[in-house]
Amino acid sequence: MDSLTFSTPLAHHHSLPSLRRPSLLQAPPPAALFCHTQKPLNSPLKCSASSFHHQTLTSPSSPESLLFHLSPSAEQAPATAMRGAESDPMGLLLRERIVFLGNQIDDFVADAIISQLILLDAQDPKKDIRLFVNSPGGSLSATMAIFDVVRLIRADVSTIALGISASTASIILGGGTKGKRFAMPNTRIMIHQPLGGASGQAIDVEIQAKEVMHNKKNITSIISGFTGRSIEQVEKDIDRDRYMSPIEAVEYGIIDGVIDGDSIIPLMPVPDRVKASNFNYEEISKDPRKFLTPEIPDDEIY
Repeated sequence: MDSLTFSTPLAHHHSLPSLRRPSLLQAPPPAALFCHTQKPLNSPLKCSASSFHHQTLTSPSSPESLLFHLSPSAEQAPATAMRGAESDPMGLLLRERIVFLGNQIDDFVADAIISQLILLDAQDPKKDIRLFVNSPGGSLSATMAIFDVVRLIRADVSTIALGISASTASIILGGGTKGKRFAMPNTRIMIHQPLGGASGQAIDVEIQAKEVMHNKKNITSIISGFTGRSIEQVEKDIDRDRYMSPIEAVEYGIIDGVIDGDSIIPLMPVPDRVKASNFNYEEISKDPRKFLTPEIPDDEIY
C-alpha cells in the first residue's frame, strides 16, 4: 500500500546541551515538515490523522517525531459542521423556521435576527416564520431594522410573545402578520414613547430634541397602523409606560390571540369609538318587543 510519512526531526534526548538555543526548543511549524515517499503515488489520497501524545524517548538512536500516514484506502472523516448544528438548540429551532429574540435589542442582535429572517425567506417564501419575542426592548434604530425586514420579506412572520415584550420589542410583536400575532397567557406587554437625551451646546440639544420628536411621531404612526387606533389615542396612551395583559393587548390591537395550552383564543380588538347604530327605526316601531327582548340561544345564557 502506498503511503507517505511526515516527520519532524528534533534533537536527541541524550545529546541536548544544558543551554539550548531558542531555535531548538520549538518544533518547526507544519509548513516545515519533511516528506519522504517510498513509492510514487498514482491515485488520489484521502487523509486521516490520529491523535498523538508527546513522549520523551531515551533511546539515543530514536529521534522524537510526529507520524501521519496517508493512504489511498483511508476513509474520509465525516463532516462535523452538521453535527455541531444539530447539537445547538438555536440551530435546531432555525431548521424548524423558528427565530428567537431573547435579549435586549442592539445592533448585534438585530443583525443576527435579520440574517435568519432573510435566510428562511430565501429558502421558502411561502412558509411561515415564527418569531418568539422575550425582550425588554433596546435600541430604536436596531428595532426599526428588524421591523422593516419583518414587513418586507415575502414569508408571513408569526410573532409570539412570552415573558415580557416591552418598549421597542412590542413594536416587533405588533409588526407581525395580522391574524398571526400571539402571546402566552402570562406575558406582559408594554408600550411607551421613545426615550432620549442630549447634552452639549444649545444648537446640538435642539437638533437632538427634533430627532426625538421625529422618532415619537414615527412610533406613534406605526402603532396606530397595526392597532387601528387613532393617532391622538396612541399619543395619549404612550405618554407614560402602559403595561397590558395579553387580553388587554388583544383588545388594544397589538396581538390577535392568546395561546392557552393547545388552543388559541381568538379575540377581536375593541374599537376606541362606538360605531353608529344600523337599526332601522321603522322596523323597530312595527314590533318593539322583538328588539327589547331579543332571542338569546340557550348556550349563551350564563
